[in-house]
Amino acid sequence: MARRIRETVAAIPLGKVASYGQVAELAGWPRRARYVARVLGQTPAAARLPWHRVVRADGRIAFVEGSEPFEKQRGRLEAEGVAVLGGRISMRRYRWQPDLSELLFQPPPAE
Repeated sequence: MARRIRETVAAIPLGKVASYGQVAELAGWPRRARYVARVLGQTPAAARLPWHRVVRADGRIAFVEGSEPFEKQRGRLEAEGVAVLGGRISMRRYRWQPDLSELLFQPPPAE
């Protein structure tokens, strides 16, 4: 279950974001948004997973505004061209909308 979540997060392209619930659903575990957050929190930094591309369903960064993790996530998103205004990302503009072939034929992430 955790491996599939990590694979889904790894597939989120540069400059796009997905919500925790969207990742859970795409990974085959609908209604498991909190589990996605737990998996991301337990993934070692050495895994080089683009965790910063996962946000709340309303587009907000889940960390407390001004905290070190919040600033790190905001900085990484902005470096990829994602506009973060008031701690929020426009899901209409930046939401990842994968097509079926993108999900089925994605090469496995390097571990």
